[in-house]
Order: sequence, then C-alpha cells, then structure tokens
Amino acid sequence: MTLANLQELWFALVCVLFAGYSILDGFDLGLGALLPLLGKKKEEKDILIASIGPVWDGNEVWLITGGGALFAAFPQAYATAFSGFYIAMMLVLFSLIFRAVSMEFRSHDTARAGFWEASFTTGSFFAALLFGVALGNVVFGVPLDSKMEYTGDFFTLLRPMPLLFGVTGLAAVLAQGASYAAMKTENKIRERAFGLLETILPFYFVLALLYMALVNIFIKNVMTSPLFIAGAVISIAALTAAMYAREKQKERILFASTSTALLGLWAITAAAHYPNLIKASNDAALSITTGNASTSLHTLTLMSWIAIIGMPVVLAYTIFVYSIFKGKAKALKY
Repeated sequence: MTLANLQELWFALVCVLFAGYSILDGFDLGLGALLPLLGKKKEEKDILIASIGPVWDGNEVWLITGGGALFAAFPQAYATAFSGFYIAMMLVLFSLIFRAVSMEFRSHDTARAGFWEASFTTGSFFAALLFGVALGNVVFGVPLDSKMEYTGDFFTLLRPMPLLFGVTGLAAVLAQGASYAAMKTENKIRERAFGLLETILPFYFVLALLYMALVNIFIKNVMTSPLFIAGAVISIAALTAAMYAREKQKERILFASTSTALLGLWAITAAAHYPNLIKASNDAALSITTGNASTSLHTLTLMSWIAIIGMPVVLAYTIFVYSIFKGKAKALKY
C-alpha cells in the first residue's frame, strides 16, 4: 500500500477506536451522570453501579488504544492537541480519575458515601461534556501557527459550535446511559430510566438535527459525501427507532438504537473532518492533516500488521466480557 492509502486507513482506524470508546464507555458515563435520578435508595444505586462494574475499565481501553494510535500514526496532531488543549485535557483526566476511584471508595468509605456518589456523577457528567467540546474544536477549527502549534487559550475552546458538539455528545451519552439502565435493571429503576428517556430522546433528536444542519452550513461540500448522508440517515432512523422502543418498552432495541445513533453521528463527523486532524480556523493552509502530520510509510505499515493481529483480540475480549455479564444486574457484595 502507498503512504496515502495507509494515511487514509489510519484516519479511519483512529475514528473507529474513538467511536468504539464513545459507544462502549458512553453508557457508563451516562449512567453515572444520571445516578441521582435513576437511584433513590442506596440499594438502587448499588445495583446501577454494579451494572457497569465489570465492564467500565475495559471500555476505557478503547480510549487508551485510540490515543496510542493517534500518537503513533499522526504524532504532530497528538502533540498539538495534548499541548494546546492542556487544561481541558487535565480536566477530562481528573474527571475520569475521580469517577473511577469514587466507585471503590463509595463502597468502603461509607461515612462519606454521599461525597463519592457526587464525585462519580460530576466526573461522569463533565467527562462526557468535555470530550464532545474537544472534538468540536478539532472539527470546526482552532487557531494554529506555521509551526502547527495552538495559539489560543482555554476560553478559545468554549465557543458556540464546540459547545454544541459537547451538549449533543452529552445528550447521546445520557440516552445511552438511561437505555442501559432500562436494559440492566428491574422495577422502579427501570421505570425511572424509561421516564427519563421520554425527555432525553426528543431533546437528543433536536440536537442531532441541529448538529447535522450546522455541519452542512459550515463545512463546504459535506452533503456530497456518501458517508455524511449515510450517517445522517442512520442517526435519524436509529433515534426514531429508539423513541418507538421506549414507547413499547423494548429495552434491547432501545439500547441498540441509541448506540447506533451515536455511531451515525461519528460517521457525520468523520465525513466533515477528513482529511483534517485538527482544522486551523485562521487559515485552512495551516490545518494539520493526514498528509502533513503522519509518520513514515514503514511505521504505518508495521502498525497495520499489529492492528491486524491486535484488533480481533480486543474485539473478542470485549464480546466475551459482555456475554459473561449479560442479564439483569444485582448489587455487589463486599
């Protein structure tokens, strides 16, 4: 394969890894953000946390793998993003750390269980929101100089379009979290999850349509992309199916539909973003692309062989874990 072919391949693979992370970890972030609304009693919260306990850390492997793939395949994009968005990335990191440790401390530090539950909810909420804001910035553009370095500040990242990305992503995650809770729990928790989705799904649907419209306005010729059209059709159809499934209380279809809708949004984003990795808002010629930010042909070729061997292992492990822990969740005993 030529260098250009491998650059396209690794753009697609990085997108797949981050999309996989957002779908797999999205539901546990959403469940965490909704924890006070889904669980009213300690026993109910125990069940909700137990439903994600066996899988949440494995889900985050996809984020680590995606970051590693970006670093190895497109090191300049990785360097610009992680140095330029340093404060935002640290906020995401602290959100993920606090939500992780809070699940364990809540069980063993019962005197401060309320604090750890609040940490879990807050960390989940802000991680979901900030991931979307970060993605919105790289798609709609940030100021870059001729050395491919970010020239803005933290508040540059908090513009309307990236914030729309963040809120849309948050709505997607909340829909997934409530759908997962409906699928994994019973009785009052399940009823609350369906009740929350009555509000979340229409809000999500409107945000998704607004997102598609604004991408079409701000990104030239995106409507000619088959990937954009496919993503739009998939998202609209999946969200329509999700609202039908909520009405009929078909929990498995509901969870599959909310996950598919998020996948459709990722397809739209990839269509709007390619070949950019980080778009320059001040001058398109300064954008970091697959062409000017990739590593060598030799490295990309070696990485491709590693991916051929490693990706099936990751997929097989993921499928195995979810098959082992399928069914309704029960509170864990310590």
